[in-house]
Parts: sequence; structure tokens; C-alpha cells
Amino acid sequence: MATALQDRTAVRREGRPPAGSGAAPLERQHRRIFWPFAGPALLVYAVLFLAPIGYAAWTSLYKWDGMGAKQWRGLHNYQVLFGDPAFRTSLLNTLEILVVGGAITFAISLALTLVLREMRARLFARSVLFFPCLVNAMVFGIAAGFLFSPDGPVNTVLHWLGVAAPPKWLATDNLFPMIVATLVWTATGYYTAIIMAAVDQIPEYLYEAAELDGASAFQRFRHVTLPLAWDVISVCAVLWTVSSVKIFELILMYGGSSSNQPPVSTWNTAMYVYTEAFPQTSAPQLGMATAAALVSLVMVGVITLALRRLMRRTAVEY
Repeated sequence: MATALQDRTAVRREGRPPAGSGAAPLERQHRRIFWPFAGPALLVYAVLFLAPIGYAAWTSLYKWDGMGAKQWRGLHNYQVLFGDPAFRTSLLNTLEILVVGGAITFAISLALTLVLREMRARLFARSVLFFPCLVNAMVFGIAAGFLFSPDGPVNTVLHWLGVAAPPKWLATDNLFPMIVATLVWTATGYYTAIIMAAVDQIPEYLYEAAELDGASAFQRFRHVTLPLAWDVISVCAVLWTVSSVKIFELILMYGGSSSNQPPVSTWNTAMYVYTEAFPQTSAPQLGMATAAALVSLVMVGVITLALRRLMRRTAVEY
């Protein structure tokens, strides 16, 4: 018996990797091929992203117009930045677009997913919903000036319906809600298409089993669709967070003109960076512009990490 146990122990030891090797041969091979594949991508990322971010952080500590000598200011740029009412307004508008616009967009997208899941012509409906995101944002700004002008088609129809005093759609107080509404309209179809692509991968037998158990359409959405598409939904939330900070053309086209910038009440952080870097009546302030851009970057990074942590769920296999 002792001899048999010794033989088995010897066989097991022969099958293990040598002491000090740290990993099985296949794992060591995977480690060897990691850097040849990941190295070029990391190099491109460092050159095109990390280096410009580092240079922007260094520039944000100076007063510089882009042509003359730099003047060291340290953190004074950030003090002036947070004391600027225009920047505080742009920061609040960015957060409003991100939170309020995102909540409305995903609420409509999930509702459309619930409806499209039960439709026969869902591919056609998905294409129709996706179409607005193919159109450049500048087109919507130009179209809004035509549709919502005081004598435009929208107010004309309202007059026919008996509305004596239609809203002043393009007034300064209404511009920002119009911008958010346009963003929601253009983004809803995009995120609906992504979520529906994930829903199409869910096996049909899961829905059939839920239906046999007496689950309604909403219950099937809640207990089958939502958990199995949750990873894709969380990725869409991150995409919205990043894209909502980069909105620029729509604000410029809605509120700006060839000689005037949009009203400050409609600015987001991207618009603030643009006005500081390319002012119309003064010298460029690249230090302030890069400081504002870095604040936006940090804000997006923190919100993205928080979203990823809050939306983390145990993977569901099917």
C-alpha cells in the first residue's frame, strides 16, 4: 500500500510545473504573447492620449495665448475658473445633460426595447429610430431655425389649431431645453439599436418558459431581458457619459451665429473651452481652456468609475 501511494505521488509531481516556474506552460505562453500584441496599442495610446493630457495639464498652470511667452500661474487658473460664473453655468449644464438627458434617453430606449421585442416589424422600426443619429448635428441646428422660427411651420400649425400665443421656441430661456430635447431624440434610436442587438442574442426558449409560467410582457422584460442585457446597458451608460461632455456643434448651431456666440445659459464645458481658446474680442486664454478641459476629464473619469461600480452585476450565463 505504501509503495502504491509513493508511485501515485511521484506521478502527480511529474505532472506539475517545476517549483519556482510560477505557472503552467500554457499560461507562460499566454504571458509571452501579451506584450507583442498589446505593446503597439499601448504605445499609440501613450503617444496620442497620455502625452497630450500631460502637456495640457502642464499648460493649465500657465497664462498663455499660444504665441507669446508662458507666464507661470500655478493653480491660480483653477481658482479663477471655479470663480467664473460662466464656467459654473457650463459645468451645471453639462451635468444636467448627462443626468437628466441620460435618464430620459435610457427610459425611452428601454421602453422602446419592451415594445420592439414584441413587434413583428422590429427591424424596420429599429432602422427608423436609428436614422436621426446618422444626420450631422449641424443639420438639426439649421432645421430648428426653420421649423421653430416665429413664422415657421410649427407655429403656423399651432395657429391653425387655435393657439393664439405659441411658445417662443428659440428664445434664450428655451434654447437649452430645446438642445436637450434634440439630444434625447437623436440618441434614443442609437442606444435602442445597441440594446436590441443584445436582446436578439437572448435565447427564445427563456421567453417561452417565462410566458408558460404566466409572466406578462413587462415581467418578461424585467426578469429576462433586463438581467441578460445588463452588461450592454452599462456599456451604453458609459458611452453616454463620455459623449454628453463632447457636445459642441448642436449648441453652436442652436444659439450662435456668424458674429455672435451662443448665450452663456446654453454653454457646456466643451463650449466654454472653445470660447476661451478662440475668443472673438480678446486674446486666447489657453491656460484657462486647458484647465477647464482637465476639469471635464476628471469629472467624466469619476462618473464613469462610479457608474461601472454601481452597475456591476454578477454575470448571467445562458
